[in-house]
Amino acid sequence: MTTKKILILTGDGIGPEIMGEAVKVLEVLKAGGEAIEWRFGLLGGAAYDAEGHPYPPSTQKAAREADAILLAAVGGPKYDELPRELRPERGLLGIRKDLNLFANFRPALAFEELADASSLKKEVIAGLDILILRELTGDIYFGQPRGRRTNADGQLEGYDTMHYSVPEIERIARVAFEAARKRHKRVCSVDKENVLETSRLWREVVIRIGQEYPDVELTHMYVDNAAMQLLKRPKQFDVIVTGNIFGDILSDEASMLAGSIGMLPSASLDANNKGMYEPIHGSAPDIAGQNKANPLATILSVGMMFRYSFGRGDVADRIDAAVKQVLRDGYRTGDIAQPGEKVIGTREMGDAVVAALKRLA
Repeated sequence: MTTKKILILTGDGIGPEIMGEAVKVLEVLKAGGEAIEWRFGLLGGAAYDAEGHPYPPSTQKAAREADAILLAAVGGPKYDELPRELRPERGLLGIRKDLNLFANFRPALAFEELADASSLKKEVIAGLDILILRELTGDIYFGQPRGRRTNADGQLEGYDTMHYSVPEIERIARVAFEAARKRHKRVCSVDKENVLETSRLWREVVIRIGQEYPDVELTHMYVDNAAMQLLKRPKQFDVIVTGNIFGDILSDEASMLAGSIGMLPSASLDANNKGMYEPIHGSAPDIAGQNKANPLATILSVGMMFRYSFGRGDVADRIDAAVKQVLRDGYRTGDIAQPGEKVIGTREMGDAVVAALKRLA
């Protein structure tokens, strides 16, 4: 059995705390016979502090050699005054581009036990199960040219370029249709085709690729309407496929349907299912070091790693079941607790998941 190599990037803020709980899960799995090993690396602000760059050569080498990567979160106000190319977020964008992690899977699941944590009515979110497929290495985040300039009136202006090529759209569209085939066979492509040339091309290509999947229903929606529909009638969606900037915004909106951004994992995959796995929330520096952060999204990201990169859906199901069990048992961190419920800390939540995981062995 080939040992799978995992690179762990603890990142900034609450990153080391939540990743510590994910490592507890890895230790249980390894003790149970899973052929895995891991090493630690630096990304984001921590990498800048240690090596002067948010994605240093040492991390680049380790990331390319790994079979999968676990990332906590990067960023923080202490780095706000750095030049753009040295800010922590550039490390995140850099590793995505370097490893060609173009397909971002962001599930939005409504846990029955957390129905009261959502700001929407129970009947609106009960049974919610959406998969948002976000193209991750193109669009306005990477388009050139970009920068600042003085216009003809002598005024300073900023500019960015929204850009997609046909191959970039084709590959994310195919990922979406393939994912839909394993779910409820519905894809909604989100764009702004009535305004943007990029979106006109996006829609044309998605329609063409959709003809290869006659068993999957394809619909289209403008991004502003999609934002509204996620709040009005979210269960109409199965798989949403969209570009980088629209996917970034919509997936964060969808996270609140589940009650807390602290509950949602994500996977960013290349064409061969090598991936980087991370919670979709940020580094939350305001609560760093206080044992308050919710580690469940990071732990669920471990499950996604086993499912997508290692082909071990059985292990992923076991991790998911352990998380559901601790929620049924009433364990809550502050972000998902309702009035009257007992609040526990980051370490205690991790310990509860580990205990449940051992019982499910």
